[in-house]
Amino acid sequence: MTDDDHRDEGDASQSGLYTDGGSTAGADDVTLDPWGSATVSDYRKLFKQFGIEAFDTVLPETPNPHYLMRRGVIFGHRDYEPIARAMREDEPFAVLSGWMPTGDPHIGHKLMIDEIVYHQEQGGDAHALVADLEANAARGLTWAEIDEHTREYLLSLLALGFDPEDGELYRQSGNRRLQDLAFELGAAANFSEMQALYGFDGETNVSHMQSVVTQMADILYPQLDEPKPTVIPVGPDQDPHMRFARDLAARTRFFGVTEAYASFEADPEERVLVREAYETLREQADADDASDVRCGDAADYLREHHAGEAGASVVDKLDNAGMEPVRPRVRFLDRNATDAAFEALINAVEGEKRVFKGHVDAFDLDRTEAEELAREVEVDHGGYGFVAPSSIYHRFMTGLTGGKMSSSVPASHISLLDDPEEGYEKVKAATTGGRETAEKQRELGGEADECPVYELYTYLLAGEDDEFATEVYEECVGGERLCGGCKEQAAELMREFLADHQEKREEVRPMLEELDIEIDSPRRRD
Repeated sequence: MTDDDHRDEGDASQSGLYTDGGSTAGADDVTLDPWGSATVSDYRKLFKQFGIEAFDTVLPETPNPHYLMRRGVIFGHRDYEPIARAMREDEPFAVLSGWMPTGDPHIGHKLMIDEIVYHQEQGGDAHALVADLEANAARGLTWAEIDEHTREYLLSLLALGFDPEDGELYRQSGNRRLQDLAFELGAAANFSEMQALYGFDGETNVSHMQSVVTQMADILYPQLDEPKPTVIPVGPDQDPHMRFARDLAARTRFFGVTEAYASFEADPEERVLVREAYETLREQADADDASDVRCGDAADYLREHHAGEAGASVVDKLDNAGMEPVRPRVRFLDRNATDAAFEALINAVEGEKRVFKGHVDAFDLDRTEAEELAREVEVDHGGYGFVAPSSIYHRFMTGLTGGKMSSSVPASHISLLDDPEEGYEKVKAATTGGRETAEKQRELGGEADECPVYELYTYLLAGEDDEFATEVYEECVGGERLCGGCKEQAAELMREFLADHQEKREEVRPMLEELDIEIDSPRRRD
């Protein structure tokens, strides 16, 4: 979305890959629009509609989980298991996120920074970027404005714990390797995909479309030197970028790896049916020899048990294969491999194998071994071998005045540059989830789940102290905690946080000149 209203409302959410930093709550419909004002009223809808998984499923596997994870602020993920495993087993992994410099850093940006710093502290290669090309192309900011916002963002990033000696900072406009990767990825993307994902049309400017490809390159950038699991912390409105990046990562691979059961090609749904037929027939026959199950047998089984279902196409394939044995195997598909790379793969597959024009079937490898082998051969022959990027999703913050948190409404958000006294006053004036009177509050309890002030405790003010956050919640819903005292406590904590943060910003200011990043863009014409 590129209309003026959405651009204004979206200032608080920081469009593109880069995290929202605070947007809205309470909308009726799920909207995943990277350049609009994202609205999600029921995060559970995202699990079903877009395939985002609940973070609870990987929380027990995550070592030393951040408090944002423990409290459900980070509520969802795509394929976070490889990241959790890498942290547990001290294996290489990376984290990347960034910020589009359209305004001052605020408490929403702190979420993203905390997530980068957490993964850096857990041993990840940390990358933080400034999306200046997108700010110029999609928002029309001047390079002078971008430079000023960049400076302020970097100060808060350093003050909140990012270690530049053990991580990488870059601006899109100054990173030639990134731009070269974006060019290559652009060759694998097309306009119809962008139209479907982002609603682009004939009025969308070309630079805006180029900025999307640059964001895809950002997501895959940590893997340029070596493929490894990479996590991208984002708001749920950025999920279209993650789906697109995962598609491009697979599309640019030399080889695809799938399971297979016969010489013909089958789509994922068809393979599920063939697997069912194979396993059932093997069990019924108590067969030890894979050749005891034939393609024709599997076709008969599916005709009997899945009549009228989507299995018709695979039944035809099985019938055509006739007496060919149904045998599980791993299939290497030639997607973009050079002749030399395909030949090297054939030679690298050990044990029984069958070689076809466009694929190789291996009978003595499991799926994990096959994927490792395919990536190794690809990298040895000049390919990237990208691992599909993972993502985690955090909830949007409600504005202090209720509804949208927008940088165009100063009272709705707290800038990390706000005077501590101003931050105090904003919290004191905030909307709450309290009842109409103190008596009703004591009788019915407050609605903490609908309260912007309670969100401040959860997201920021309680810090690592889960017991304190729980205490605030239980006292609120139990009627013991009244809004006046609760806001006073929160306001004082906010004042302390801002004073401490701004003191740390001044302490790290001398580090700006030592950073390996251009703060003043050579593109400026002033």
